Order: sequence, then structure tokens, then C-alpha cells
Amino acid sequence: MTASLYNPLDASYVDPADARAERDRTFQICSDCRVCVKLCPSFKSLFQIIDDVHDDHVEALTDAEHRRIVDECYQCKLCFVICPYTPAREQEWVIDFPRLMLRSLAIQEHEGHVSRGAKLLARTDLQGKVATSVAPVVNRVSGVGFVRGLMEKATGISKDRLLPTYAKERFSKWWRRRGAPADEAAGGRAVALFPTCLVEYQEPAIGKALVGVYERNGIACELPEGEVCCGMPWLDAGDVARFEEQARTNVAALAASVRAGRDVVVPQPTCAYVLKNEYPDFLGTDDARLVAEHTFDASEYLVRRHKEQPLDTGFEGRTYESIVWHHACHARAQQMGPKSRDLMALTGAKVTMVERCSAIDGTWGLRAENVEMARKVAGPLMDRVRESDAELVAGDCHLANTAIREEAGKTPVHPLQVLARAYGLPDD
Repeated sequence: MTASLYNPLDASYVDPADARAERDRTFQICSDCRVCVKLCPSFKSLFQIIDDVHDDHVEALTDAEHRRIVDECYQCKLCFVICPYTPAREQEWVIDFPRLMLRSLAIQEHEGHVSRGAKLLARTDLQGKVATSVAPVVNRVSGVGFVRGLMEKATGISKDRLLPTYAKERFSKWWRRRGAPADEAAGGRAVALFPTCLVEYQEPAIGKALVGVYERNGIACELPEGEVCCGMPWLDAGDVARFEEQARTNVAALAASVRAGRDVVVPQPTCAYVLKNEYPDFLGTDDARLVAEHTFDASEYLVRRHKEQPLDTGFEGRTYESIVWHHACHARAQQMGPKSRDLMALTGAKVTMVERCSAIDGTWGLRAENVEMARKVAGPLMDRVRESDAELVAGDCHLANTAIREEAGKTPVHPLQVLARAYGLPDD
């Protein structure tokens, strides 16, 4: 058995019968193993249905039960990391559960079982451009009860969940107004920024902190023209064609920078994961593989640089004795280690790491039908943050940080903002 079963370029990728057979095979192996039982609702539901409904007969699961397993997967990727049967390991049984769920979502989309709201929400660039142009109005009305009720009906996003606000000035507009050239002379290094739609439209302060910290350490930054959302929301909606369109656009924008000697740095873990792992498989091109090989999480890149050439540790700004840091699932899934923890520790802080899921995954945990499950999954994370007496809460994922603010009543900052504050850089 090979990983070609999950290859989106294979002709059988959207064949329902072929995918059903692969789910049956996978569900049987998962049921026999059960190492992932504590990870997410998909596994809990799968094992409960197998045990209590079908008396251990996996093949007896109905199509509706299969769809439930698929819909309850929020693509945290952690089962792939801990699974003893992943494609990275040489053995007879090969499993890639997250990829199988993405394949199944693509088939559901072909069959018309993906909600219209999911596709509306996938248009992040369109939403962002419109919303930032009238940000004060959008931010104000998004807290109005009847407006959120209408939004829930149109998009499926629960009226009860806190949403990230939109910025008055997009990151790219700030970048152009700033007019800083990508001058490599200071440190002999330059990177290409992939700011992500969350930084571009909702939290440009993260991007500004990134630029400030990198330049403080002699690393010049450039913002390639033509970048768009990484496309993950389209995968969540099962629309592989739209995802590949976004991927091709970004690869075209980034490949030239990589060939010019620049690595790509990404300040949001989901988007970094997508560039590293999804682009090469879904596009299958040399350029996609080139971009993936040169893509780094923003903290990962700095820690790697620190080992080669020590970073500036002359911290004359605001520092913290203690920080509680949420290690986001998609950062853990990159299997790079707790780089943001190591980076913040350079400021002298004692950093306590919390490795529990926020159960957001783009919009999964915001959708009305998933809110109860999401809050249950995220409960241990929120308890740890609420109970912590640390001076500051930090987290790499802006959506998870918004959930923490909603559920735990504390406002996290990005690790790069921790460094920027320590350097005394503007905090906006």
C-alpha cells in the first residue's frame, strides 16, 4: 500500500467507491490501534460507532456515518504526527488520515454536500479587501446581535463566537507607504515575506513586528507582488480546483524570490504548513517543491539564524519574567520543535508551553454546528491559560488567540511581538 492513495493528481482521487474502500481500510487499522482516541471528535465518533452500533464491523458503517467522521475532522494534523503508520515510515500499512479526510471532503464537494457558507468564507481576499476599506463599520456591526444572526444564516458562523476584527490599514499598504528597500548589505541576508491573509487584513501589527525584529538582526525583508491567501479555506470547503489556483498564484510570486537567494518566512502556522506540505503534493511541480523547501515559520527561521550567527540580545524594551505560550497544532504538525518558545526565552522569560488544541482550524470551530464540540476540545487549553499566573499569554495562531481571548479572557500576542517589545520597537 502506498501514499498514492492520497495523491490529488491521481485520476481516482475523487472516485467515491475508491475513497470509500480506503476509508474502510483506514478505519479498520485505526480501530485496531486507537492511539489517536484523545485527539479529536472524529476518532471518538468512529470508535463509538464501531463499538456500539456495528459490533466491531467497520465495513457496516453507513455513508452518513462516514460523512460524520469526515465533517468532525478539523485538520489539526496531529494524528499524522503520532500515527505509527504514516507514509514517512517504511512499513506495509500506510495511513495519512488528514489527507484521506481532505480527499473525502473533495468528493463531498463534487456531490454537493459542502455548504454554500463554507465557500463564501473561503473568499478571504475578497472579504478582507472589502472589510478593511470600511473597517470601523464592519467591526462595529459584527458585534450586533441581529447582524450576527443574519451572518450565521448566510455563512454558518455562529453568532455567539468572537471574531477577529479588521484593520484600518492593510499590511501591504503599510509596507508600500513605509517604502523600505530590501537592502541585504547590513547582514547579508534577505527573506521574502508571506504575511498571510490574517496578517494582511486583520492583524498587521504581527507583520510589522516581524519586519522590525528581522531588520534589527540584519535580515532585510521583501514583499513579493501578487501573493494571495494560501488557499487552505478552499481545501476546508473541498474545492481542490480553487485551492490549486491560489497555490499556483503564490508559487509564481515566491519562486522568483527563492531563486534570487531568499527564503520564505511565514508568521502563521497553518499557512506555513500549507506552503511546506500541501503545495508540493497538490501541484506536483518543481517550483512548488522549491518554494516548500525554502519556506520557514518566522520563529523557526530566527532560531536557525541564531545558531549560525547570534541574534541581538540587547533588550532595552519591555520584557516579561513569565509567559504562557500556546503551541498551536499546525506549528506542532511541522515537527520543527517549539521554536517560538526558544525565541521568547532569549528575552529572559520563563516560557511555559501549553500543547492543547484550540479546535478552530480556520472556520471549523466557528461554525454553529461545531461550536459545542470545539469548546469541549479546547477546554483544557482554556483552563491552562485561565489558571496561569504568567505575566503574558502568547500564541502564533491569530485565530487560536482570538478563541483564547473569547474563552479565557486574556489577550495573547504573537511571539514576534514579544521580541519587538523587548527591542523597544513600536507596538502597533
